[in-house]
Amino acid sequence: FLPVDPTLKNYRYVLFDTPFLVFFRNSAIVAAASTILVVVVATFGAYSLVRFNYGGRRLMAQMILFTYLLPSVVLLLPLYLILSQLGLVNSLFGLVIVYVTFGLPFCLWLLRSFIASIPADLESAAMVDGASRMRAFFDVILPQAVPGIIATAIFKFILSWNEYLYALVLINDQDKLTLPPGVILMFTNTTNIDWSALMAASTMMALPVLVGFSLLQKHLQKGFGAGAVKG
Repeated sequence: FLPVDPTLKNYRYVLFDTPFLVFFRNSAIVAAASTILVVVVATFGAYSLVRFNYGGRRLMAQMILFTYLLPSVVLLLPLYLILSQLGLVNSLFGLVIVYVTFGLPFCLWLLRSFIASIPADLESAAMVDGASRMRAFFDVILPQAVPGIIATAIFKFILSWNEYLYALVLINDQDKLTLPPGVILMFTNTTNIDWSALMAASTMMALPVLVGFSLLQKHLQKGFGAGAVKG
């Protein structure tokens, strides 16, 4: 069960003799950028679906969830053609746009359910006291929604961090690859798999997510009741 001859040489090899850190940087940029964009848009979109009455609102919410149910491979060719026409193939910005397209529907649906659980009376009381709609949103709704926003952000970040298919197809240059396709292409081929380096790289890939979740876990409960005590 315990290693007979423990060594860190595989970690040193991956960190200093391979482009692992380049892949790590690219993954961090793409995952962080797509997560921020999705959370911001999904928060305002979910608030709109819950608090405003307009025609087709229920149908729109159902269609949003339906788009998430489509397999990612079905959207691969259309998205590739669109990005190709826009000149965004083989770019991190194009990859961010793709990650936003398939991450937004589920995050919007998730935050919609969370914001719907926040009592509308809190917002109404703030508006009666003279707060505008946006002021009530930022001072009352947003603090209440913090746990849901953090949970959604964690989900979206992990989804982008681990995504393999789109990154493999849309990125051609090695210096623009993200971690999942970069690690696979670097340590595997048709005749051999460098299991030691692959396992070391996989462990380091998992560390940011584990550390980030452990740091943010305590904030998941901070938002409950925060908006109700605003003065």
